Amino acid sequence: QVQVVESGGGLVQAGGSLRLSCAASDPTFESYAVGWFRQAPGKERDFVAAILWTAGTTDYAASVKGRFTISRDAAKNTEYLQMNSLKPEDTAVYYCALKEPFTGSAYEQSQYFNWGPGTQVTVSS
Repeated sequence: QVQVVESGGGLVQAGGSLRLSCAASDPTFESYAVGWFRQAPGKERDFVAAILWTAGTTDYAASVKGRFTISRDAAKNTEYLQMNSLKPEDTAVYYCALKEPFTGSAYEQSQYFNWGPGTQVTVSS
């Protein structure tokens, strides 16, 4: 099974940027949809963004649209989440996970499997 691991989190001031990575163990991960979710302390895990590379389709949560962008380096089996204009409310643990393509809703975490351990993003005001 394809495994994923997130990295790139850290502490940044409001208005700053971070780039998160989701590294996959196997190049077949490109056949799956890849989703990003985040969980703030005391809150549920929420959808952030998702992409299905084979179809070229992307989805972003309204709260991050225009600030976050998904990209990919196929040679490195890695997907990136570029986060710009960060706000304190973006503080959370960020996770990536896989989803079977063309099945279920990209917004539902129950559709995803093989979750990574997460990476902490902290945005100071």
